[in-house]
Amino acid sequence: MPTTYDPKAAEDKWYRYWIENEFFKAGLRPEAEPYSIVIPPPNVTGMLHIGHTLVNTLQDILIRTKRMQGYDTLWLPGTDHAGIATQTRVEQKLREQGISRYDLGREKFLEQVWEWKDQYADVIHEQWAKMGLSLDYSRERFTLDEGMSHAVRHVFVKLYEKGLIYRGKRIINWDPAARTALSDIEVEYKEVNGHLYHLRYPLKDGSGYITVATTRPETMLGDTAVAVHPEDERYTDMIGKTLILPIIGREIPVIADEYVDKEFGSGAVKITPAHDPNDFEVGLRHDLPQINVMDESGTMNAEAGPYQGQDRSDARKAITADLKEQGVLISIEDHVHQVGHSERSGAVIEPYLSTQWFVKMQPLAEEAINAQKDGTGVNFVPERFEKTYMNWIENVRDWCISRQLWWGHRIPAWYSESTGEVFVAMSEEEAQAASGLNDLKQDEDVLDTWFSSNLWPFATLGWPDETSSDLARYFPNNVLVTGYDIIYFWVARMIFSSQEFTGKKPFKDVLIHGLVRDAEGRKMSKSLGNGIDPLEVIEKYGADALRYMISTGITAGQDLRFRIEKVEQARNFANKIWNASRFALMNLEGVSFEDIDITGDLSTADHWILHRLNETSREITRLIDAYEYGETGRVLYNFIWDDLCDWYIEFAKLNLYGTNEAAKSKTQSVLAYTLDRTLRLIHPFMPFISEEIWQHLPHEGETITLAAWPEYDQALENAEAVAEMNILMDIIRAVRNIRAEVNVPMSKKVDLIIKAGNEDILGIIQRNDNYISRFCNTSSFAAGLNPVTEGKVMSAVVTGAELLLPLSGLIDIDQEIARLEKEVQTLNSEVERVEKKLSNLGFVAKAPAKVIEEERAKQADYSAKREKVLARIAELRG
Repeated sequence: MPTTYDPKAAEDKWYRYWIENEFFKAGLRPEAEPYSIVIPPPNVTGMLHIGHTLVNTLQDILIRTKRMQGYDTLWLPGTDHAGIATQTRVEQKLREQGISRYDLGREKFLEQVWEWKDQYADVIHEQWAKMGLSLDYSRERFTLDEGMSHAVRHVFVKLYEKGLIYRGKRIINWDPAARTALSDIEVEYKEVNGHLYHLRYPLKDGSGYITVATTRPETMLGDTAVAVHPEDERYTDMIGKTLILPIIGREIPVIADEYVDKEFGSGAVKITPAHDPNDFEVGLRHDLPQINVMDESGTMNAEAGPYQGQDRSDARKAITADLKEQGVLISIEDHVHQVGHSERSGAVIEPYLSTQWFVKMQPLAEEAINAQKDGTGVNFVPERFEKTYMNWIENVRDWCISRQLWWGHRIPAWYSESTGEVFVAMSEEEAQAASGLNDLKQDEDVLDTWFSSNLWPFATLGWPDETSSDLARYFPNNVLVTGYDIIYFWVARMIFSSQEFTGKKPFKDVLIHGLVRDAEGRKMSKSLGNGIDPLEVIEKYGADALRYMISTGITAGQDLRFRIEKVEQARNFANKIWNASRFALMNLEGVSFEDIDITGDLSTADHWILHRLNETSREITRLIDAYEYGETGRVLYNFIWDDLCDWYIEFAKLNLYGTNEAAKSKTQSVLAYTLDRTLRLIHPFMPFISEEIWQHLPHEGETITLAAWPEYDQALENAEAVAEMNILMDIIRAVRNIRAEVNVPMSKKVDLIIKAGNEDILGIIQRNDNYISRFCNTSSFAAGLNPVTEGKVMSAVVTGAELLLPLSGLIDIDQEIARLEKEVQTLNSEVERVEKKLSNLGFVAKAPAKVIEEERAKQADYSAKREKVLARIAELRG
């Protein structure tokens, strides 16, 4: 192996090797239990961002682990056509060329979008490769491919036939710049410094007026009523009377509706059914007219009277001036409020009354609600997000699914130009057959991109083809990994659709992760210039470092602050693994896989590392199954850095460099076995470096990707070796600490005497005296139950023994007394803490017996150590 690890060379080489040999392909283990994940399809709008790195790495860890555990794994890749997002990007590109989509026409424009899609799908493939994702590309899907299109039309037709899809007039989010309806997720709410306008609406009979307030005076032109609460005594006599709408002069009624909060403001609310979703519902209850005062571009229309042709923002200024002139503008106050903006065009969203296609969500939600309540629904991780999900589906509203775009699944509805009838069908031929007409024209609109992506878990596997072998084997999926920001828009809709069309939940678990933020906790955005390009990070530090940092730095459901220093630490960790492996390989020359034998006469250190490896394997498996990635990273790091590198490899050198060939052979076996299993444990997190090293080790098989996952083995448990190693490590640490305190370098030999607390401890020390002599670097070493010492000594107390280092030429006695007195203070605090806990009757009554026993053992241990330290102080002073 080279002196240093080169990520670039290894990553390109091994990814190509994995793909060429189809190691990631599902179905190669037909007898094995299946395990499946479908990738949340990224939009074909450009480069993947750091958030994709997080979600994809978490999935890859699961898939790689399960593949090594022997499952028949499928990780199905794919991309999303992303409707308005992609169309907007292509239109921007065309504008730079001085043309619009209308100049090209629908067919030519769509050709441009398909070219864009192909270009960025290739870019996404390259990024997936750079990240090392173990995807089954043979099953890759696209939300506009023929199979998905068939599934989408099938769903639309079936829901329409059941009366769950309808066409009607409702308030929707309207983007006046893109001139299309938007989904809620495409609306960004920003805090805006606006104004609140207080207006006086006079009663027709001249008996007074009602005061209302609005943030948008331009919409008052569409007012068709003023509402008050039916129990508001201030307005009891006014209900049913008529008001005169300022400027326009239209007569509008005063109505009573419980929607009004009588404690807020004046207790009266202007009702504009065509420009506010709540007002729309009030209007339906009271059969109010729906007057739309704007056109699709946000320009005032004929209903706006004298303001016709003005932009909505200009009309606001003009109307405000006219209201003031008429004496009905009472006041204007500053008002900070949340205003919806189009995520794509940046335009202020208009709540707009429009004829669109909708899905009735309540009937679809009922089955999903019942499943969660009876325990057969989806398992949310963390559990708290189930409440978020349930809160939304229990209050779900109808979903506007039509978009005034050209890129997407065109709505499978045809209109007769002669009769106006609507025919919904799988194809134009079917629609014509059903209608008996030949003047049909297909709906110009397309479906919301979520309409296709909510079928993703099962449509990608061949549904609605009931004979699909992939659907039968890999559905439901085992887990969905996604962010908390799309629980409503994607997760919930996938559950609805799956329950409705397959009778099954789409996945068993849904793992919710947070957002990746910058080091200061801010959301990454172009405007702040704080985005992180994952490819730049990979170029500098390697994919493994980025993968390890981003996956083990999280807590489920919590946001992650991205700090480049953490990536550097992960790279240093990778280098530590590399260097330890190089050392091991230099000492494994001539050792073949068949030579490895970890049974028989092993050293204490050999037994200990096998025990720790076994223990770590069990814990890592448990943590991955529980999706506890952060804790997994801690356990892996501690085992590899501390146990394997800092302790075992150092201990192994005694046998590897020694003259006892039998002991050397055993340690070589243990080292090869331990490193092999350690690489397997780290592989899902760091696939490239683990493959590179593993291929140099004695091994069997073509790739670590298919190597068996380390399983817990009771035979490797060795509590005695652990106890012995703990004593040895305590002794070595204590001697090193003493050296550090008195500034004695490790290169200088010291005399060491150990006073063992009992025969068992003495036996451990004597059996392992070679480790103690070597790692304490002693010139002389003796151990006994009551060893003789001459002169004054430095001391340290460890569990079961006292360490004595003769002071001659080593330390200043006064400084040593001061040090020991500080140690007494520390031990006093520990004894006091434990005694306080044990004297607490409540604790003793409630705590498990084992916990109380452990606390009493601590009390005895701390007390014994304190007595020994006090005795040393007295000895030094004497």
